[in-house]
Amino acid sequence: MKQSRTKGLFGRIRSIPGVRTVAGQVFVLQIAIVLLLVVAAVVALLLQSRNDVNMAARDRSVAVAETFAQSPGIQTALKSPDPTQVLQPIADNVVRTANVDFLVVTDTNAIRYTHPIPDRIGKQFVGNIQPALDGEVVVEWITGTIGPLVQAIVPVTEDDGTVIGTVTSGVTVENVTGRANEQLPVVVGAGGAALVLATGGAALISTRLRRQTHGLGPTEMTRMYDHHDAVLHAVREGVIIVDGERRLVLVNDEARRLLGLPPGAEGRRVAEYDLSPPIAELLESGRSVTDEVYPAGDLLLAVNQRATGESGGPPGSVATLRDTTELRELSGRADVAHARLRLLYQAGLKIGSTLDVVQTAGELTDFAVPRFADFATVDLLERILTGDEPIATGRNSYPMRRVALSGVRSDPPIYPEGSLINFVSATPQATGFHRGRAILEADLGAYAGWQEQDPVRARRMVHYGLHSMISVPLRARGDVLGVVTFWRSRTPQPFDQDDVSVAEELVARAALAVDNARRYTREHTMAVTLQRSLLPSVLPQQRALDVAHRYMPAHAAVGGVGGDWFDVIPLSGARVAMVVGDVVGHGLHAAATMGRLRTAVHNFAALDLSPDELLWNLDELVTRIDQDEAGGARAAMTGATCLYMIYDPVSRRCTMARAGHLEPALVSPDGGVEFPELPGGPPLGLGGMPFETTELELPEGSRLVLFTDGLIESRERDIDTGLELLRRALATAPPTPEGTCGAVLDALLPDQPTDDVALLVARTMVLAEDQVADWDVASDPSAVRTMREAVTEKLAAWGLDELAFTTELVLSELITNAIRYTSGPIRVRLIRDRTLICEVWDSSSTSPHLRHAATMDEGGRGLFLVAQFADRWGTRYTADGKIIWAEQPLPEE
Repeated sequence: MKQSRTKGLFGRIRSIPGVRTVAGQVFVLQIAIVLLLVVAAVVALLLQSRNDVNMAARDRSVAVAETFAQSPGIQTALKSPDPTQVLQPIADNVVRTANVDFLVVTDTNAIRYTHPIPDRIGKQFVGNIQPALDGEVVVEWITGTIGPLVQAIVPVTEDDGTVIGTVTSGVTVENVTGRANEQLPVVVGAGGAALVLATGGAALISTRLRRQTHGLGPTEMTRMYDHHDAVLHAVREGVIIVDGERRLVLVNDEARRLLGLPPGAEGRRVAEYDLSPPIAELLESGRSVTDEVYPAGDLLLAVNQRATGESGGPPGSVATLRDTTELRELSGRADVAHARLRLLYQAGLKIGSTLDVVQTAGELTDFAVPRFADFATVDLLERILTGDEPIATGRNSYPMRRVALSGVRSDPPIYPEGSLINFVSATPQATGFHRGRAILEADLGAYAGWQEQDPVRARRMVHYGLHSMISVPLRARGDVLGVVTFWRSRTPQPFDQDDVSVAEELVARAALAVDNARRYTREHTMAVTLQRSLLPSVLPQQRALDVAHRYMPAHAAVGGVGGDWFDVIPLSGARVAMVVGDVVGHGLHAAATMGRLRTAVHNFAALDLSPDELLWNLDELVTRIDQDEAGGARAAMTGATCLYMIYDPVSRRCTMARAGHLEPALVSPDGGVEFPELPGGPPLGLGGMPFETTELELPEGSRLVLFTDGLIESRERDIDTGLELLRRALATAPPTPEGTCGAVLDALLPDQPTDDVALLVARTMVLAEDQVADWDVASDPSAVRTMREAVTEKLAAWGLDELAFTTELVLSELITNAIRYTSGPIRVRLIRDRTLICEVWDSSSTSPHLRHAATMDEGGRGLFLVAQFADRWGTRYTADGKIIWAEQPLPEE
C-alpha cells in the first residue's frame, strides 16, 4: 500500500509540466522535503516556545506565591481584624512588580482577603486549596473569575507548621500566549530563511544533475543504461576503461575473451594480469592510438585508445579492441584492389587532356611510371600519326613508331623514342597485336620468343635488370592502334595476372583518348589541306604592290583550322584588290565556308565593283545562301567579316571598306604607324546598314597591314592591348613585307595560338610618269585619226611598234563608239605595265554589249574585233561615267 502511494506521488510529480526530467523531479522532491522540514521545525519551535513560556509562568507563579507566603508579617496580617486592609495594597504592589496577573490570599476556609477585582474579596476562592491546607504546593490550570489561567497555591504556616491560610499567584492564559506569540515572527523568519537557502541549494544541485543527465527522465535513463549494459556486453568489440591509477574500471565480455581476463577483473591494476607486452604497455601509457594492430596470443587486435581526461572527464583512458585476424588477408586484398581502382581513376584524370596523339601517348607512359611500372613505351602504327584509319588485326607486318618512352632511369637498353620498329611474329608485341589481347612475360630471363627481335639487345636488357614485361594492344572501337609495353626492373615483384587486368584497363582508357586524338588529327589534317587548297598558294604577279603573306592555323589541341582567309586580285587599269576575311568557327565547315566567300569575292571583283558595292553584294549573297540552306547540315555564313581595298598605282589612291572587320594598319615610309579611321559596317549576313568607303592617298613605299583578330586577341590579352603590341612591332619591323610578317608574328603570335591568323603585308609602288599617257578627245569623228597618230607615236616611244596596228584598231573602235553614243567629254589613257592597257572614258553610264553579227549585217562587229585582238576587256563604272578597257600582252623581249 505504501509503495502504491509512493508511485502515485512520483506519477503526480512527473505529470507536472516541465518536471519530466530526473533533475526536475529531484528538485521538486527536495523542495517538498525542505518545506515539510521547515514547517515541522517551525511548529516544534512554536510548541517548545509555548511550553517554555508556560513553565516560566508556572515557576514565576510558584516563586511569587512562596515568597509572599513566607514574607515577614504575613502571619500577623492574617490574624489582624481586617487582613484585607493590610494585605490588598501589598498584593497590588506585588502584582505590578512581579509580572503576575493576580495575587490572592485566603483563609483556611477559602475566603479571599485580596483580589485584583475588589468585588471578589470576601468570596469563595475558585480552586482546590485542600492540598495546600495539607502543606503542599499546588499548581493548576483553571478558569477563574478573570478567565483561563495558571495558578500556584502555597500554604501560609505558623512557626509550628500549622496552616493559617493560603497565597495564590497566577498568570492568565492570554498573557502566556501573548508572550509566546512575541517569538512567532522570529521563528517564522528563521524558517523562511532556511527554506530560501534550501531552495537555492536544491536548484544548484538540480542544475548540475541536469547537466550530468542531459535532461533525461527516469524512464529514458533506465532505458539508456539498460541498452548501454546490453550493448556493452553484446557488442563484438572489446571495451576497457582504465582510471588514472591504471586500474581496470570496466571490462566488457568481448574484452575478457580477447585478452583472456578472468571475471571480476575490475578494480585491479593492469600490471597484475599477464597481457601481451605491447598491449600492456599501451594500456599503462594511456597514449592515444587509432587502428593500430597489436598481437594478443594468436590474435591480431586493432586497438583504438583515447584519454578520458581530454574533455574534462576523470583521468584515465578508454580502449576498444577488435579482432582483425580473419580480416587481415581480405583487408590486404581490398587495399590492393582499392589502390588499383584509385590508379585507374587518376589515369582517367591525367590521360587524354589534349587532342594530340603523341602527347596523349606520353601522358600514358608518364602516368604509368613509377605508379605501375619502371619503364613504359607506346608504339603506334605509322598511319595513326597522320590520322589515317588503323588496320585490322591479323596482319603479318607491323611497322610501328615508338612515340613515347618513360622510365625511372634515362639509359634503358630498349629501343629509343622515335625508332621505327617492325616487331617479329614471336614477340609479345606482335602476338598481342595479332590476337588483340595482353601478353605477360613474367620472367624475361627465361628463353622466350621476345628475344628473337634483337638477341643482343635482349641480353643487355636482362643484364640491365628488366625482369618482367606486359605487352597490351592499344585497342579502341574494334581497331588496334599500336602496342603499349610495361617493364619492371627496380620493383622486385614480377607482373602477375592481376597486373595484366590493371594494364588492360589502363591501356583501354588511354586507347580511347589516343583514338579521339587520331580522329581529330585526321579531321584537322583534312581541314588544313582544304584550307590551304582554298587559299592562294602563289599570289598573282602585278607591279602595284610588293606583297607578303602568312597563314597560321590554330593549334590542333585548342582550336584547329578556322575560316581566316586572304587574297590579292589584279584588277583593270593596273589596280590591285586586297581582301582579308574571317569566318565564324573552326574545322571543315569553316574552311568550306571560307572557300565559298573567296570565290564570291573573286566573281564580284571581276565586275570592277567599288569596295562598298562589293561588300553590299557579298552581304546579299550571304543572306540569301543562309536563308536557302536554313535547317541544313551546313554551318551558317552569317557573322563572317571582311576587309576589301583597291589600290591604284597610277593615282596612289587606296579605297577601302569593311564589314565587321578590324581596321588595317598603315606604316608610312618614315616608320610611323597608324590605324586609319574606317567606317565599320555590320558583319556579312546581318544586313540593314550600308557600307561606307574611305579613300587615302598613300606615299610610295607605304605598307598596308591587313590581319584577322587571331593575331591581336587571345585569352591573355584584349584587342586594345594587341593593337598596341602590333603598333610597336610595326614601328621596329624591317621595311620589306617579308621582314614585317616575320617581326609581327614573332612579337604577337603565341606558341599555341587559340585562333587561326591571316596576315597580309603590302608595300605600295607607283607607276612612273612615262608609263602612263592620256589625252582628251573631241566629240568629233575626225578626232579618231588624230588619236591614232598620237597613240602610234607613244607606242614607238615605248618600243611597242608591234602593237601599233592592233592598238589603233582597238582604240578606233572604242573612241568611235564613245563619240557615237555619248555627247560629253572623252578621255583616252594608255598604261604600260605588265600588259598594254587601253582605256576610253566617257560620261555615259550605258555599257556596251558584245554582239555576234550575222553575215549580211553592216554593223555590230566593233566589240567583237576588240575581244579578238585583246586578251581581256571590260567595263568599269566611275562616279561620273564609265571606262571601257582592253589589255594586250607585251611582246617578248
